[in-house]
Amino acid sequence: MEALRVEFTGDAPRLRTDQAMVRRGLVTTVSSPAGTAAVVGWAGSVHDRLAGARALLGAFARPGPEPALPIGDFAAVLVCRDRVLLIRDEQARIPLFARQSGGRVSAVSTSARGLGSAAELERRYFCRYLTGNMAQPHTELSPFTGVRRILGGEVVELSVTGRMRGRRLSRTAGSTVGPPVAVTDGCTPGQQLRRALERAVGRRLGRTVACHVSGGTDSTSVALLTARLLAAGQEGGTGDLVLLAGRFGGGELAGERPYLDEAVEAVRALAPGARPVIVDADDVADFDDFPHHAGDADEPHAHAFRAPFWSRLHAAAAELGCDTLLTGCGADPIVDANPFHLHRLARSGRLREMTSQARARAAAGEQGVRDIVRTHVVQPALPLTCERINRLVHRGTVLGGLGHFTRPPWLRRGFARAHGYRAAGAAESRFLFGREPEQSLYEAANYLAAPDPLSWRCAPRNGFFLSHPFLDPEVVATMRRLPTEATFRPGCPKAVLREAMADMLPPRIRGRTDKIPFNEPYVHGLRAHGDDLVDLCRSARHPLIAEMFDIDTLCQAVREAQLGMGDSASWDRMNGSLALVVWLEGLLDERAAAPGATVPVMVGS
Repeated sequence: MEALRVEFTGDAPRLRTDQAMVRRGLVTTVSSPAGTAAVVGWAGSVHDRLAGARALLGAFARPGPEPALPIGDFAAVLVCRDRVLLIRDEQARIPLFARQSGGRVSAVSTSARGLGSAAELERRYFCRYLTGNMAQPHTELSPFTGVRRILGGEVVELSVTGRMRGRRLSRTAGSTVGPPVAVTDGCTPGQQLRRALERAVGRRLGRTVACHVSGGTDSTSVALLTARLLAAGQEGGTGDLVLLAGRFGGGELAGERPYLDEAVEAVRALAPGARPVIVDADDVADFDDFPHHAGDADEPHAHAFRAPFWSRLHAAAAELGCDTLLTGCGADPIVDANPFHLHRLARSGRLREMTSQARARAAAGEQGVRDIVRTHVVQPALPLTCERINRLVHRGTVLGGLGHFTRPPWLRRGFARAHGYRAAGAAESRFLFGREPEQSLYEAANYLAAPDPLSWRCAPRNGFFLSHPFLDPEVVATMRRLPTEATFRPGCPKAVLREAMADMLPPRIRGRTDKIPFNEPYVHGLRAHGDDLVDLCRSARHPLIAEMFDIDTLCQAVREAQLGMGDSASWDRMNGSLALVVWLEGLLDERAAAPGATVPVMVGS
């Protein structure tokens, strides 16, 4: 999906933006004597995208030290008199790619497919993709040879003829790195989080705002703050509020309904005009219309199996004209006590304190002390070794012991060796845990939600991108600053968030410590579509599928998952591989897209 495209032909670049997306407010183009900026998404705030685009152009068009990136979900191209800048925000919500060869860029687009050739696929990318769900957003590789990704937080400088001049990573204004520090501004941890979260929500308010509401602490907190800001007319919030939820009438998930009803009631007490849109989801199962959801994505989409549920909800929000949709995504790793703090204690030799905290966590949860130490101390130190040992212990089935990094049995050994699977697994483990796993957790949490291929592909029709206040750089920086003693309270997950929202959360929701897992749609989907998934694999025509996968073993994995064997990690590996099969088949069936309505913008050198 091409929201914008830049072609370097002759002495001046040619910038085109999709006019339909401009009308929906998803692309903003501004010009000044310094040049032209095309911003996909928003920089600064959703409700004033024009001002944010002008500020971005003004800041980066000036000579001198490079400014920090503004907070926002955006990809931008700045065409100035003497240079072209390609920029993505640090959270990397909006994709941006460049086709380059020999130090020169020939084209830039938000679509990898729009720049690449289906006949020239990058096999190293597929090894990277198959190592885990977070592999795509933080690697330069794209599925197509010669097409590279602009990374999150990266600023790439080109000449007006496309010659590469430099590339550098830039930090978001206000973000912090380093170890936690004690609170010094006189506010309690809850007050600090409340202040940061309110600002994060305020930046995302548009004319008609939709909030995912599930009845959990996270989504309810976002919806309550949205209602409060809209009612007070703060942060530019003068629009309408839609409460978007999926409702299950039977099965385990029906147990979430009392919490959902209470959340909606609490939000409407603050904003009586809020419109609940409760979508019946009993007939929705994972893998419904899987060839469409997995095959039409710009890149392989590991979570395409869950797209039927979210697409139904998002279609309901689109019918009401919502221009922004807020979620509670990211709260679990961001505002809860960081479990990898145990690794830091062990790393610094504070073993007695580490053991004491591990026991406290075990007493408050369902894991034993050994499980907690293995997961949060040993595995981050030796991730690949731990997975290999686990695989040997649980061998005997295709899915048994399959973790995030080890080669899945259906990936052919020769393909993996030839195209760098081992190096890809090591790179993924370094990203997920890093030298300091307690810091890597925040990066991994962000990339787990970014970019969202379903939201991106449907944006021209829906008129909005998903946005996640808990993953706002200011919220992440606030939680990083807090010491462990402020966030870790045994038996009380997300203690700081509960403190921050104590005056607003309904008692039933404030007191709950767990949610019903979203397993039933997956189980129903495998039962309903397992045979079709097997047939799809056996009938696959793309030559790379047979080169890459042992189809019989992949089909056996599907059968095992149907029987309930394996765990969430092994199922994710299987789901991602199935999505890749469908995506490759989609390349064979791809038809030349009709040119969309575009507006050319010419900028002289």
